[in-house]
Amino acid sequence: MAGGVYIFLGPPASGKGTQAVLVSEKLGLPHVAPGDILREAVRGGTPLGLEAKGYMQAGRLVPDDLVISITLERLKRPDCKTGFIVDGFPRTLKQAEALEKSLKDRALAIQGVVYIEIPVDAAIKRLSGRRSCKACGAVYHAVFNPPKVAGVCDKCGGELYQRQDDSEEVIRTRFSVYEKETVPLIERYKKMGKLIEVSGGASVEEVRKMIFSSLKIK
Repeated sequence: MAGGVYIFLGPPASGKGTQAVLVSEKLGLPHVAPGDILREAVRGGTPLGLEAKGYMQAGRLVPDDLVISITLERLKRPDCKTGFIVDGFPRTLKQAEALEKSLKDRALAIQGVVYIEIPVDAAIKRLSGRRSCKACGAVYHAVFNPPKVAGVCDKCGGELYQRQDDSEEVIRTRFSVYEKETVPLIERYKKMGKLIEVSGGASVEEVRKMIFSSLKIK
């Protein structure tokens, strides 16, 4: 199994989660997405979920300290000992510094930072049609990946719904917040010589090929 740390960055609907999973499967490294951890906490009504819910529904970033805490706690698990794929983290310079300190303490190195770009209008088109299962969390799209029966999950028969943070207004807010908070990271990783920039407008397979080639994954 290959080791090392790979970071996936990109605005909402850029496809970073999909591509992070593909790299995770290929390299045999765990895929860690703080957004998924937070949404699960919201669904479960945990104290963490209740604290994060208001920020997420408004399209605002969850506070750094909260995100850093839940992410670094996850990365301490044994499956992340030799490396991992992290998706949607870090999102701010403070988060980046916390991650880099953690990696230094564990003698792990960043192998590559994949930045997937996408225009805001394309993100709205993708996200406004997204539907999630209330029961198992499976994700569909009204146009690109519809369920066999409208409103019903193929996997478990659960009810599909549109997340509040997938409305156009919230998407535009998320994009604005993303550009303000996350774009400085692009320069940071570019200076480190770790950044790989990819257009998210191509097909999933085309984007995968570009990423695998850039990361020298065979």
